Amino acid sequence: MAIEHFQPMSDAKTCCAPARAETPVHSVGSPVVSGSFEGRSTAVHVPGGLAYVGTETQHLPADGEGPFRTARLRPFRIAPTTVTNEEFGSFIEATGYVTEAERFGWSFVFWSEVDDSIGATQAVVGVEWWRRVDGATWRLPNGPGSEDACHPDHPVVQVSWNDARAYCDWVRGRLPAEAEWEHAARGGLGDVAFPWGDQDPNDADFTPCNIWQGQFPNVNTGKDGFRTTAPARSFEPNGYGLYNMVGNVWEWTAEPFKIKSLRRDAKANAKARRGQKLLKGGSFLCHRSYCYRYRIAARTGNTPDSTTTHQGFRVVWDVEDRT
Repeated sequence: MAIEHFQPMSDAKTCCAPARAETPVHSVGSPVVSGSFEGRSTAVHVPGGLAYVGTETQHLPADGEGPFRTARLRPFRIAPTTVTNEEFGSFIEATGYVTEAERFGWSFVFWSEVDDSIGATQAVVGVEWWRRVDGATWRLPNGPGSEDACHPDHPVVQVSWNDARAYCDWVRGRLPAEAEWEHAARGGLGDVAFPWGDQDPNDADFTPCNIWQGQFPNVNTGKDGFRTTAPARSFEPNGYGLYNMVGNVWEWTAEPFKIKSLRRDAKANAKARRGQKLLKGGSFLCHRSYCYRYRIAARTGNTPDSTTTHQGFRVVWDVEDRT
């Protein structure tokens, strides 16, 4: 397949999240119609109290994984899974909302998922495995003709931070703070690297999550059973009953991407990512050899209007909200 090179408007691009622009091009308002509360009724209660955030064992210190610290949290409720295509479709049907990928007319797709029938695509400079594909949306995650990739029970992808916020408003919820997300992901285990403990998922015969296996970006063996997204309710849940808190898809959070570090490389990264929003959890494209970000403390950022095939979100509700 022939390719051209595409330079995103943002210089802060990574293997994880090519950025569309520094700031939203389109103004996105919140829908005026409130959705059903089925998702909230199945949400998991997470106790408040002392929460751990970050790590002293920093594998990617330029990302601001440290320092290890504590935070005092109020109890909250969180969806057991990321929002699925079926759930997001209900939101679209009820509100008529138009996502940012639909407004722009294109989105980022991983190279191996671009069908040959699409023809030449533009590769992102420096991370050529990401391609700009016209017509890629949440309904057509890999571009025209990819309806079959939009499985009802899989995480919705090709949604921006702005899109995620609009959905959260519809169900009267919100995106989690980083401390809330990490506290939920640890599942009551304390200072651990992964939702199940400290055993690395690259260990032989141990497949607790959906990540890249093989040689990135050319060979994915699919040892865990999936080469792209897995159903949102896959693998064993953590101690709080939450699924896929690492791997599968990156999850948008409520916070800007900020770094608490005195390191020069971290400061440079923070400057380059100014205006971006924080994502947690890693995705099916993460591999220890180049992107060891499927750890609880790991993090990345992207502009609030950017969309890819491996970014989704889950919803949090305040315990006090009984309406």
